[in-house]
Amino acid sequence: MSKVTFFKGEQFPLEMHKVRIIQKLNLLPIEERLQAMNDAGCNTFLLQNRDVFLDMLTDSGVNAMSDQQLAAMMIADDAYAGSATYTRLYDKLVELFGMDFFLPTHQGRAAENIVSKVLVRPHTVVPMNYHFTTSKAHVTVNGGEVLELITPEGLEVSSTNQFKGNFDVDALEALVADRGADAIAFVRMEAGTNLIGGQPFSLANLREVKATCDRHGLLLVLDASLLADNLYFIKQREADCADMTIPEITRAIADCADIIYFSARKLGFGRGGGICIRDEEMYKRMRGFVPMYEGFLTYGGMSVREMEAITVGLDETMDEDMISQGPLFIKYMVEDLDRRGVPVITPAGGLGAHLDAMRFLPHVPQSQYPAGALAAALFIASGVRGMERGTLSEQRDADGVEPMANMELVRLALPRRVFTLSQVSYAVDRIDWLFANRELIGGLEFVEEPEILRFFYGRLAPIGDWQERLVAKFREDFQDSL
Repeated sequence: MSKVTFFKGEQFPLEMHKVRIIQKLNLLPIEERLQAMNDAGCNTFLLQNRDVFLDMLTDSGVNAMSDQQLAAMMIADDAYAGSATYTRLYDKLVELFGMDFFLPTHQGRAAENIVSKVLVRPHTVVPMNYHFTTSKAHVTVNGGEVLELITPEGLEVSSTNQFKGNFDVDALEALVADRGADAIAFVRMEAGTNLIGGQPFSLANLREVKATCDRHGLLLVLDASLLADNLYFIKQREADCADMTIPEITRAIADCADIIYFSARKLGFGRGGGICIRDEEMYKRMRGFVPMYEGFLTYGGMSVREMEAITVGLDETMDEDMISQGPLFIKYMVEDLDRRGVPVITPAGGLGAHLDAMRFLPHVPQSQYPAGALAAALFIASGVRGMERGTLSEQRDADGVEPMANMELVRLALPRRVFTLSQVSYAVDRIDWLFANRELIGGLEFVEEPEILRFFYGRLAPIGDWQERLVAKFREDFQDSL
């Protein structure tokens, strides 16, 4: 990775790329932002993108492609079956992961669907270092139960622990002793725990999990969607891996897994996904679901143009200059917020900066969705769209009881190679102002609550007139500024 030291000692990330295509942005006046948020039912997913200034909702499918990716899309072979595009993607995955079998899917949750349909039986459990919303939903809809076995440090909001995404291996051993190996459908390890701040696991921890799985005959399934960030953190933070190349770390991770699935919207920077499988028998068990749900075996619901871009994107993921850009920007944003006293998850992880809504809004109870309220307030104050990652992102159990999330976070994703430092600084400034006026922010309540994945399209309303009071304070402080 390129190392650049600045003469006066400043510390900020230097982009190792140049911008050649731009897209115009629009920053609405705050009164129009308030109207847009109310029209969206206080759900940032339901905002119209034309009303958004900086879209930090997700890094899924919105990372900037390289010139080489765009060029590769022009050579796509659009044959329905036997496409050379598929062969190029397959060969790249075999090169990186060393698994002989691959099933393409249209995105990561389609891969989760197939994995869960084949492996999850009623009353089985799936231990994870931490769940993702759709991974949990696919397990539960097939009659299974998700158990969070993350290391206890993983749920500490402020920490110096560099690998808060590690699996609690002792807890896994205890689970096997308590329920027996037959009750465990598979063990899932997520690279870059999405819901608790994009925190990585170490290679040493993954190897310990693999050894435990081998002792008890358990399948280890890796969700590699956020692998790029995790690779960077292993290289930078794990002393035993400092002299390894990124491809060597990638293969060492892959060697621990029986199955790897991924969303290419994150890994590879294209719209698609897939499942890499080590065992031929397991491949055959899963194979039939691809033509049933996705498409033929050589495209799986993906555009061949996207497949060509993903192939190049996977190759670029082996470039440390490329995969460092996201974590370095996130670190810059997290440390700037932390210096200002704004409560954020530390240390900085991957995917984005994460505001800790329970410390930001201690006066808003979890039953009133503080992370959702903070995301709504942030859009009103800045035009920045973030994502609630807390109780709203959970769903009620079969008895209608609403579980409270371990954390109430607002995720501010930083799609790779998309934003400039001045835009990040603008977001930090508005968050700083919002924190200074945090007592104005109140809670939310549902007016329309879907039964499944409610955070995607549920609609809420503010409790009281706090949004109008926030707008009035903004105008008092910023006058006619946007």
